[in-house]
Formats: sequence, structure tokens, C-alpha cells
Amino acid sequence: MTNVQTGNDKERQKHLILNENLWKVMYQLSWPAIIAMVLYGLNAVISAFFVGRYIGETALAGVSVAYPLTQFSIGIGSLIGVGAGSVLSIAIGRQDKYTQERLLGHVNSLTLIATVVYMVPGLLFSTQLIKMMGGEGEGEGEALLLGDRYFRITVIGSFFWIYGLAANMIVRAEGKMKSAAVVMGIGLAADILFNYILVVALDKGVEGAAWATNIGMFVYTLLGWIYFGKGFSSFKTRVFSIYKDAPTVKSIIGLGMSSLIMNVMNLVQAVVVFNALSRYGTVLDIAFYGVVYRVFTFLLTPIFGLMRALQPVIGINYGAGQYERVISAYRIFTVASMLLTLPFWLVSMAAPESVLGFMLPDQALTGTHTMYFRIHMAILPLLSMIFMAMTFYPSIDKGKPAAIIGITRQLIFYVPVMLILPSVIGVSGIYWGSLVIDAIIVFWTAVLVKKEFAMLRAIQISVS
Repeated sequence: MTNVQTGNDKERQKHLILNENLWKVMYQLSWPAIIAMVLYGLNAVISAFFVGRYIGETALAGVSVAYPLTQFSIGIGSLIGVGAGSVLSIAIGRQDKYTQERLLGHVNSLTLIATVVYMVPGLLFSTQLIKMMGGEGEGEGEALLLGDRYFRITVIGSFFWIYGLAANMIVRAEGKMKSAAVVMGIGLAADILFNYILVVALDKGVEGAAWATNIGMFVYTLLGWIYFGKGFSSFKTRVFSIYKDAPTVKSIIGLGMSSLIMNVMNLVQAVVVFNALSRYGTVLDIAFYGVVYRVFTFLLTPIFGLMRALQPVIGINYGAGQYERVISAYRIFTVASMLLTLPFWLVSMAAPESVLGFMLPDQALTGTHTMYFRIHMAILPLLSMIFMAMTFYPSIDKGKPAAIIGITRQLIFYVPVMLILPSVIGVSGIYWGSLVIDAIIVFWTAVLVKKEFAMLRAIQISVS
């Protein structure tokens, strides 16, 4: 590809985001973004598949206990990637070449610092962390040992976990969702290939599975270096530069903090809910909730893809001062995500037994269980408002409201409700509590976003 062709492609993408019909923009950016999210999500199950199938249940238990801890590196990568992506898309809209050229240097310095901060306690206290996650029960000594080995190896490769995800998010922030999806696909293929080589062919056990995942993350990072180094990005940059300008670092951290908070708060929510289930329910209740949560998360995947596609649309148009187009983009992407989840949601609500039967084939589910499932799923399409708001605010250079929404939902509401309500009405309190909390947050988010729209319109009028 010639430099002229590359330049034309870059300008064509920017023109699309700034000028074309927003429904067309949404379609062209969203489908590859959704594919990318599905491909990246599959990384989470590859290790579990190979470990469970070729090593055994004890090893799978160890990896399962360690897995939530590995999400901290994902959270850090999201913090840097979402923050840097927001800074980049606004800079593209403003035609701020200086910020664009130095952005990757800030990502490099933040990744190096974050890796050290994560690796030191991760390696020093890995055994204690595994125990905290539930790896220290009766007869779980071997699982604890295997989980500890798996986690330590992922910590060693954490630089590639953090940088690989952050770099891919920056590509998405340019609006290049197809390029991001291609990288995700190649990284996933590498993960599968090396899991087969190390776990199946060479019989390296959980250590092999951990190294295979590290190799997949290294591939993400390597492709990121090639992408930026060979001039495929929409901005000029030096791949291995190091910058640490205080205002830019502060912006990246502030705009990306909501993403890290979401990861951490989801872990807090899981710990609180499963503790309530173990106290007031049965083993079947715990397994059932685990299945419900997986179905729920799967149905959210299209929304997550649309979130990533919305970010450059909001950021670039905001940077260009097209505030009415920013408002329209939020509304269109929110409606689209609702419509996209609606068919799957309707099937789940109409035939919960069929959906749940895929994961609990040998369990005779009662009417109470199907009622719990419907309660938990009841408000799912409306959650699009919350997730789009979590993208909307950082993309208009306001990270604090998104962080507040995330903290309020999980910490202010979930923790006390899940500690109190199940003790009063039993397991049903978990499902009714979740429904009420989400309904409140949806309404509150709608009010906040409406006020933000009014402020954007006021700014638009003042500069007209």
C-alpha cells in the first residue's frame, strides 16, 4: 500500500465519522467491533477448555480460581486503552497533531509503570491472593498449587496483557474496527495453537496453558508494534518513544478510570453475591446463578461491541465541536444496541428452560428457578443506556461521571443490598435486588445524560 493510498484511507475514515449518516457510521463500525469483542472474549475460555479436557478437573479448579485475578491486568490495560483512546479521538477531531504524535509514548511509560506495580505484589503474594479467591478449602491443596503456578506465569507476561489490549483499543479509537478485529483473530489463533502444542502435544500442564495465553497476548503486542511502526495508524508516532507529560498522563488515567472501576467492581459484586448464595442457598443455587450470569454476560456482548464503536464517533465529533452530532450518535447507538439484544432477550424470556438446559442439562429446574432467570433478565435491553453512558462521558473528556456511575452501581447499591436483602427473603433477594438496582441506575443515568445534552447544546449555541 502506498503512502498516498494510506493517507486517503485515513481521511476517508475521518470523513465517514464526521459527515456521513450516523446509522451508516454505526453499521460500518459496529459489526467488526462486535466480532472483535467476541474473539477477545473467547480467550477467556480457551485455557479452560484445554485444561479441563486434557489435564483434569483439579487443574481446571485451580485455573478457575486464578482467572478472576488475571482480570486485574485486563482492567489496567482497559484503563490505559480507554483513556488513551479517548484522548486520541478528541485530538483527531481537533486536528491536534502534537497530542497524537506523543500519545504512544505516554502509553508506553504508563504500561511500564503499571506492569511493575502489578508484577511485584502479584509475584510476592500470589499464594495469598489465590487463597483469598477461594483456593484454600478442604481437599483443595493441589488446586491451590496449580492455580498459583498458573497465576504466577500470567503475571510474568502481564506487560503483554496490558499493552496488547491498550494498543488494540487505540486502533479502535481511530475508528478502525476491522483492523482491530483482524488483530484479535490472529491473537486468538496463536492462543489456540500454542495451547495445543504446550498442553496436548508437549504435556506441559497448567504451566503450558498459562504460557500459551502469554504468547497470544505477545502476538497482540507484536501486531500493535507493527501497526504503529509501519505507518498504518491515522497519526504519526514513534513506537518505542517514552513521554510522561503530566497533563496527558492525568487525562489518560482520568478518562480510563471508569473502565478499571468496572472491572474491579464486577469482581467485588461477584464475591458478595457468591458469599450470599453460599450462606443462604444450596450448591444448585450457586451453579444456577453462575449459569444465569454467563447467559446474561453473553447477551451483553453486542452492547460491548457497540460501546467500542461509539467511542471514536463521540470523541472525534466532540473534538470537532459537532455537539449535536455527538448527541445523535449516543441515541442511535443506544437504540441499535437495544434492538440488537431484543431477539435473544425475547427467546430467553419466552423459553428459559431451553436456554438454561445448554449449561445445566442434567438438572430438573423448578418454576422458581425460571422465575429467578426472568427477574434477572427483565431489564437487560435498557442496560444499553448505562453502558453507552460509560463510553459517552470519557469520550467528551469527562471521566468522573462514568466512574461515579460504576462505583454507585456496585459499591453503594450492590454490596449493602446483597448483604441485607438475602438475609430477609432468602435467595430471591439476590435476583429482586439486582432488578431494582439496575432499574434505579438506568433512570439515574438517563437523567444525567439528558442534563449533559443540555450543556452541550448550550455550548453549541454560544460558539455559533
